[in-house]
Amino acid sequence: MIHGTSIYNDRIERVINNINKVMIGKEDVATLSLVALLAQGHVLLEDVPGVGKTMLVRTLAKSLDCDFKRIQFTPDLLPSDVTGVSIYNPKELAFEFRDGPIFGNIILADEINRTSPKTQSSLLEAMEEQNVTIDGTTKPLKQPFFVMATQNPIEYEGTYPLPEAQLDRFILKLKMGYPTFSEELEMLDRTSSNHPIESIEAVIDRDQLVEIQEEVKDVYIDRNVQQYIINLVTRTRENDAIYLGVSPRGSIALMKAAKAYAYIYGRDYVLPDDVKYLAPFVLSHRIILNSEARYEGVTNEETIAAIVKTTHIPIRKEFH
Repeated sequence: MIHGTSIYNDRIERVINNINKVMIGKEDVATLSLVALLAQGHVLLEDVPGVGKTMLVRTLAKSLDCDFKRIQFTPDLLPSDVTGVSIYNPKELAFEFRDGPIFGNIILADEINRTSPKTQSSLLEAMEEQNVTIDGTTKPLKQPFFVMATQNPIEYEGTYPLPEAQLDRFILKLKMGYPTFSEELEMLDRTSSNHPIESIEAVIDRDQLVEIQEEVKDVYIDRNVQQYIINLVTRTRENDAIYLGVSPRGSIALMKAAKAYAYIYGRDYVLPDDVKYLAPFVLSHRIILNSEARYEGVTNEETIAAIVKTTHIPIRKEFH
């Protein structure tokens, strides 16, 4: 349950409940997706097809009364297919700009690793700058603006993996996984007639969501908790198994995510446990293991988990 520090706490809980009606057994993914949205970040969702990635984003958009756009990334997709294009109007004797799907509130970038680096960069630039530049004119994107990009970890033939510098643009990397037997059985029951998403109603509007994002920025984080974040990040740069550690952008991302997580649970301050829980989701995709560690089958997630486990956690009496 969310205990109120804001007039919106109850509505945030209802958003998570909406997602849980559609996505059975994925409350952690629902909460983390909302963490990224409230922190004004974006999510990279890596999983096999058919586990509900599209349904998650659609439910989120419907709960927040936001424009939902889906971009199916293919090898022949051009940057203008994402950002929009200027078309000549012979009646007006002038070019008119037609918005691309990037001009939505909640964007599903499906199988982003299937398109060329040039098209990938057009999306990632928009994510970072919150605007697009076309024919020398800069156009701001709608607010709120949230991208959930997906990629299939199984089929790599003919794909263009995201470079580390671009992976760094995503505040969280999530995996959904297959449902359990009982969860899948309940899924069949719920979808046997009408799909649960048809009954979802908006509980927060766009203006309220922008206001919530501003409130999240005011969540208090103690200096000792900030130092804990830096200690975690620094250890990724000193670890023998890691070739490339987490950048300062990763420190900022972890702080922003922790603030949003605290807000969702009705607190106006960040706990060290918030940072500890979020660290694997925020940091794992920001490191590169060396060849020896990869050869031994060590994963990024295991490496970050080991660092978190062995890093001193500040206790409450250490707070100022």
